[in-house]
This record gives sequence, structure tokens and C-alpha cells, in this order.
Amino acid sequence: MVEIRKVSTKRELKQFVQFYYDLYRDCEQAVPFLFFDEMATLQRDKNPSFECCEADYFLAYKDGRIAGRVAAIINRRANERWDCRQVRFGWFDFIDDQEVSAALLKAVEDWGRERGMTEMAGPLGFIDTDREGMLVDGFEELSTMYVNYNYPYYAEHIARYGGLEKDNDYVELKVKVPQDDNFKFHKIAEMVKQRYGLRVHKFTRRELVDEGWGREVFHLLNATYKDLYGFSELSSAQIDKLVNDYIKIADLNLVTAIMDGDKMVGFGITFSSMSRALQHCRNGRLYPFGWWHILQVLKRHNTDTVDLLLIGVLPEYRSKGANALIFDDLIHQFQRYGFIWAETGPQMESNEGVLAQWQYLESHVNRRHRCYRKELSNETTT
Repeated sequence: MVEIRKVSTKRELKQFVQFYYDLYRDCEQAVPFLFFDEMATLQRDKNPSFECCEADYFLAYKDGRIAGRVAAIINRRANERWDCRQVRFGWFDFIDDQEVSAALLKAVEDWGRERGMTEMAGPLGFIDTDREGMLVDGFEELSTMYVNYNYPYYAEHIARYGGLEKDNDYVELKVKVPQDDNFKFHKIAEMVKQRYGLRVHKFTRRELVDEGWGREVFHLLNATYKDLYGFSELSSAQIDKLVNDYIKIADLNLVTAIMDGDKMVGFGITFSSMSRALQHCRNGRLYPFGWWHILQVLKRHNTDTVDLLLIGVLPEYRSKGANALIFDDLIHQFQRYGFIWAETGPQMESNEGVLAQWQYLESHVNRRHRCYRKELSNETTT
């Protein structure tokens, strides 16, 4: 028999986070997330997303042992934006036991109904910059720190649960970094500079952190991502946290802005891949040895892969080829650092405009993540 318990203490929250490391300890493709980052994301006093969200976390016990976990989340800002009453499920992990996964999903359903929600969707986080989707293809590929990895049996459990249907698919691509200047983006970039007067700008740390351009990046993200699946506008507090988490530690050679005069109209933020380094962080801890591997990537770019974390261009500048300027600059940086591969972040399979830009490069889809949705009845299940 499965027992569901709501997380109510910090000790239980630590167990909630620890379960992932225990479940995937021997999985060669999984990338552990840093323990302190996970704890901070899930705590109300440390995650500014709680200004527009409420959440509870549940652990499933079977035979006296933790057998699964799930987060139940309501993002009021997203619900208002998309005119729905949706409860999200995230941080959804479980042993290969249908009774366990079903009990966890039922807990989210009941929690949502109690709060007047009429649909359930996930896996989703608090906001769009959290990890989204369940891996349904590409299980043999090494994961990244920005997406969920899960065993193949997860999707089988979803299918057997009933009522959960595909709501959105994200695809991620593996892209071969060109090793010379004879590639399409360079020619387009030169034409765009001449025709529209757009230019590449490489920010200094002072400009990004002290002069507010880092915050402007995420204001631009709000404008460019506003119509994407499940997106809710980032608040000032959320933007400040993202600047602190990403901009302050970024290698600025791998950050590119596109300017039209004094106006930023596009950006690209990329990071050397941390995937292999994080696998040295046992249980998601930097000590005793994980910090060294992380440092080698941050300082020496000791990897052959770069992660394309965030790329955004204002709609009115996409047809002008601003994307080509971003890629032209970043590809030169990738060549300088010796990167062979670039991994994209999740991109909606229906976003033909974004996916079309990869036609100029040698690339292929290497992972697919899926979000599911279910209509909720008015009565609590038994």
C-alpha cells in the first residue's frame, strides 16, 4: 500500500530533494542538479516565484521507504495570462510502480480541486525558466542541467494513469559547430549590418550588473517569450534572482547582445556545458570533489559542448535577420574555445520560425520532452 505524506519540515524537504539522487545514482545519462539550488528553488523565503505561486510537496512511501515525489504548484500569474485554472505538477519522480505514480498524481489532482482548479498540467515548474516536460525520446543522450531526465517507464505510467493527454512537446537539438567562416550565418550577418544598421555588443560585467543591462536582458525575455506555452511574465524580484544566478557568473565572451542604436533588440546567453562536471557532484554537492570539476569548466572551458541557454529577439527584428548576428558572433567564440557541439534548450515543436534557423547548420533532434494536460472533474477522487 502507498502512503502519501505532505512535506512539512525542512528535513522532509531535504528528503524530497535527495530522492532524485538516490533514484538516478547509477544512471549514466542523468545530470544531478546542485542540492543547494534545488533547496532554494523549493523554499518560499528564497524563491521570488512564490510572490505569484503557491505550492506543496508530497512524498510517496511504500513498505516504509520513500518511493516517489511530486510538487503541486499554482502559478496565479500564468493562470490569469492564459485564462485558466490550472494546477501544475513538477519534480515528479518515482520508482517503477504504477501504484506509486498514480497516488502522486492523485495527490496533485485533489490538492488542485480543493483550490478550485479545473485542469492539471505538467511536468512544469514555477516559471518558464524552471525545467519543463517529461523526457519521451532521447533516453540514451547525456542530459543537461537545464532539462529533466527521467527513465523510459515514466511515459508508460502516464499512459496507464488515464486522462492525461499530450499538451505540448519541446525538442532539443544537437548542433555541429562550424569550424570555418564559410557558413550561412556569416554572410547574412554582414548583410544585416549594412542594410539595417544593427550591431553586436559585448557587455562588460559593470554594464550588466551595475548599470542595469542584465535586468534589461530579462525584460527583453518577457517581451519575446510572452506568447510561449505556459509563460508568465517575470517580476522585478524574479529578474534580480536570474541576474544573480546567471549573469554574474557568465563568461561574457559567450553572451551577445544585438543593438539598434542604444536599444537592445536581441540577446544570446550560452554556457560551457556542466553536464559531465555535475556528474562528479555526488548527491548534488560541490564537496569534496565536485567543485574542482565545475571550476575547470567555468575557468578553462574543459568540455567540447556549449549549452545555448537563452536566445531572444524582438518580433519586429526577427525578419531583419537579428538572429544571424547573434549566431555569427557566438560561433566565432565557440570556435575560439574549441567547442565541437552546441546543445539547444527546449524549443516548442510548433515554433517553426525558431526551428527553421537550424537549417543552416548541421544539426539533429536529440531529445524530446512532453507536457501533459488533464481536465479535472468537480469531485475529489476516492
